[in-house]
Amino acid sequence: MIYSKSAEYAIQAMIYLAEKASPDPVMIREIAEAYNIPRQFLAKLVQTLVKQRLLIAVRGRKGGVKLGKSASEIFLPDIIRAIDGLPPEKVPCVFGLDYCSDDQPCPLHHKWEMITNQIDDMLKSENLENLARRVAEKHEAMRDSGFSDIIGESIKP
Repeated sequence: MIYSKSAEYAIQAMIYLAEKASPDPVMIREIAEAYNIPRQFLAKLVQTLVKQRLLIAVRGRKGGVKLGKSASEIFLPDIIRAIDGLPPEKVPCVFGLDYCSDDQPCPLHHKWEMITNQIDDMLKSENLENLARRVAEKHEAMRDSGFSDIIGESIKP
């Protein structure tokens, strides 16, 4: 996996907020229900995202969270780095070998390195605004095709 389950949940929450595009805060419970994320776990992830200034937390009865900046300014590596930390300096060996380098490569080293570089480039080019738009299009297409029971009504921003 390229990133952790925690980062996956954080990405889903951020896309939900971008898709909703509301100036008003959204309750964590709503996001958790929409993506079937454990609420307490999401609350901890949200704390981290607030500390990293990707989200803003609003206290009070009408409180919740909202994006800390424009969805077009938030890219996937920003979220992944906030949750998982900096990526390792050296890419782990695809075979799990202790030592794998350009000088002493495993059988798939050069191909794996090329693939991971392509994935990194793709992630760096994806912002929340574009992802939210494509997710909304997918949900609409699924509803039109009769798959609304799969996506659930809760993922309707």
